Amino acid sequence: MTRPLRREDRRMDRATAMALLKCGEYGILSTADNHHQPYGTPLNYVLMKDHIFFHCAPRGHKLENIAANPAVSFCVVGKTELIPEKFSTCYESVIVSGEAEIVANATLKKDALRALVRKYAPDQVAAGEAYIDRLEDKTAVVQITIQHLSGKARLHG
Repeated sequence: MTRPLRREDRRMDRATAMALLKCGEYGILSTADNHHQPYGTPLNYVLMKDHIFFHCAPRGHKLENIAANPAVSFCVVGKTELIPEKFSTCYESVIVSGEAEIVANATLKKDALRALVRKYAPDQVAAGEAYIDRLEDKTAVVQITIQHLSGKARLHG
């Protein structure tokens, strides 16, 4: 369930929010297990075909939580600047809610891994391809289907 944005005057339009999501360096993935215990973890990601993709080990806390409850939240924070004299902050952020699933399709998995290499190591594409070929079977790729996206910014003090 999504709630109305409290500060409508700070809402980003969808295109601006998607642009921040696309260029963000990392995001925080929030999951919950079947006992409703929350778990948040920072991770690298890539936006591809209006879905968020990340890679991880084929077992672990994140994947256990996703198997128990595929509903996730993903947050990206862009530029920030403290305004101490106003006890405030200039910021830009995007919050996504959606459903996560392990990518089973081998072609989509490889495409997502390649997109991660292009985003984070653009000068290492050939080495990245070899790395993917060597470790693809030891890597899980997760896709988040975006169900709701909300961006918010305070750009001036």
